[in-house]
Amino acid sequence: MSEPVYLTTLAIFFGTIFMIVLIRSQTSVKKAQLQAENAESYRAIAERATAAQEQTAAALADLQTRIIAIEKVLKQVE
Repeated sequence: MSEPVYLTTLAIFFGTIFMIVLIRSQTSVKKAQLQAENAESYRAIAERATAAQEQTAAALADLQTRIIAIEKVLKQVE
């Protein structure tokens, strides 16, 4: 085998290995980025759910105080 053919074969072989490693590393990076974005989305959803739950709790507490006041008025009327 002549030297240029041998060197070309080696270059193609190692170039292929290099490309495979490069592509795998880039897919790993992209996967990590997507997981981070998903985690951020879930965090935002959880924050909105917590805020809605706090608002509901506040409204419920207000309703409870109103019901207690109505019960007092009804007891006085009896």
